[in-house]
Amino acid sequence: MSQITVIGTGYVGLVTGACFSDLGNNVICLDIDEKRISDLNHGIMPIFEPGLEEIVERSHKAGRLQFTVNYPEALRDAEFVFIAVGTPSGSDGEADMSYVEQAVIQIADNMDHPIIIVDKSTVPVGTGDWVADIIQKYRDGHMPKFQVVSNPEFLREGSAVADFMHPERIVLGSNDTEACDRVAELYAPLRAPMLVTDIRTAEMIKYASNAFLATKISFINEIANICESVGANVIDVARGMGLDNRIGSKFLNAGIGWGGSCFPKDVKALAHIAVEYGTQPQLLQAVIDINQTQRRRVVEKLNRMLNGLEGKEIGILGLAFKPDTDDMRESPAADIIRYLTNEKAIIRAYDPEAMEQAKKILPKEVVLCDNPYQVVENADALLLATEWNEFKQLDFKKIHDLMREKNILDGRNLWDPERLSELGFTYVGVGLGKYI
Repeated sequence: MSQITVIGTGYVGLVTGACFSDLGNNVICLDIDEKRISDLNHGIMPIFEPGLEEIVERSHKAGRLQFTVNYPEALRDAEFVFIAVGTPSGSDGEADMSYVEQAVIQIADNMDHPIIIVDKSTVPVGTGDWVADIIQKYRDGHMPKFQVVSNPEFLREGSAVADFMHPERIVLGSNDTEACDRVAELYAPLRAPMLVTDIRTAEMIKYASNAFLATKISFINEIANICESVGANVIDVARGMGLDNRIGSKFLNAGIGWGGSCFPKDVKALAHIAVEYGTQPQLLQAVIDINQTQRRRVVEKLNRMLNGLEGKEIGILGLAFKPDTDDMRESPAADIIRYLTNEKAIIRAYDPEAMEQAKKILPKEVVLCDNPYQVVENADALLLATEWNEFKQLDFKKIHDLMREKNILDGRNLWDPERLSELGFTYVGVGLGKYI
């Protein structure tokens, strides 16, 4: 049993803290957001993540998981301190390290015994050295022994608990092998493949991984756009590509683009690092540009389907950037809605989990509905933006009767084009040439 402190209670911090406590460790999760900590202490979850609430409740009740805003309390007995705060994009795409810096200064100010500091946040290459320098300068050399380890996270929103408990790999990087060995012991019960590197390589692995996955999505979306021009079917193209084990089938689903808290900021940050160190991130920039273009193409398709957008009523299913989360950060649906409202379209929308987030960020004129069928009442078009399971088996005969005009734009290629066409819909997907 180890004493672990996790700074930050977002997706990464809360999942990390809860799962480590579920493995039998004593964990204190710290956040400067007093309301969030108060809610957690009263069993109120700040995020939607399948399986997480049960673990938090179980570990909190058992006394292995605590929540606080107090740094001295959180660090008093800590052997390991995981930094899991946000690193949002700055004005030029760089990672904003202000939250990490605040956390490191607080660690330095309150550290009175040897600890291992673990960078869990996605941070630029060189952050481990930067963290050590801050502590050295802040304490002026008078401090207990400490080591810094990079331990990048590979948690997918919507399956973060499973990803933590059954990881494909654990990456650790440090210039101190003993520190790496001690962090590795925390993960030993998971029996996962482990890669130990120097600290800068570990930091780079995280950025390179996310950038590659974003590249695969942007690539298949560009192929989809070509398919629409030449009359090919991108679903079969992707299937044919994916059967080659050098390529693989994952992340080859054409759609309206990627979003969320990781891909957008990480690709931008890696491109910024490249420029900062004198290299040209041509591919990374193209990946970003294709993703933004994919969202605008949705608006162009709707404009063609409806012969103009002003005054047209459009229903949108799905607002979160992906299923099984309420996260709307960099959501393709949110961007598309803004484009449509700028063109004076009338928007109604529904999402199974993201409605509270939607109220905060969408234009006020957007009507948020209670179910999918309210969305389509008298609509001129229906757009599927997020492929939630509950949208797979909708009553399309009922939808046909409720809609004014029978236009469907399937932004995730979720539905059966033949069936919807037989029901009398004009169906448009992504990269399905014969349906355009």
